[in-house]
Amino acid sequence: MTGTPAARGFTIMRRVAASRAAVFRAWTVPEELVWFENPGFPARVPTTVELRVGGQWRVHMVESETKEYVTGGVYREIVPDERLVFSHGAVGGWPDLDLDHLDDVPLVTIVLTDIDGGTQLALTVELADHLTEDEVRHWLGTGIAAGWEHTLARFDTSPDP
Repeated sequence: MTGTPAARGFTIMRRVAASRAAVFRAWTVPEELVWFENPGFPARVPTTVELRVGGQWRVHMVESETKEYVTGGVYREIVPDERLVFSHGAVGGWPDLDLDHLDDVPLVTIVLTDIDGGTQLALTVELADHLTEDEVRHWLGTGIAAGWEHTLARFDTSPDP
């Protein structure tokens, strides 16, 4: 069967009423990263951040009384107050991340730029070129785009036009 290749990712734009430095801290300081957790279901495992290329960040997500998991990423690039790039997932979490195969999970890039009164946050999720169309469809079918939208909605943001 032939057809249009599946999109290999997506971008979400948000305006944040805070400085780039404050937004960067909100993504990289464990005590400030608690916004990432689901409200109403407190994490039972502490958030950790090892802010260095190759370091991991981990957040315990509790979605309901019966569904919980660890998520996070492995940093691939860090430019303070401007850019974060990480392989999305956690060892033994969701997505399950194999440290020897970081290109098999989504790559997330966060770019922060100044705008009037705050920061524009661009979050891009990309799937590797070596993944088949079926693997790409599977990833996108997990609801990853809606999950990131839902997560970013917990930030002090409003959608960018």
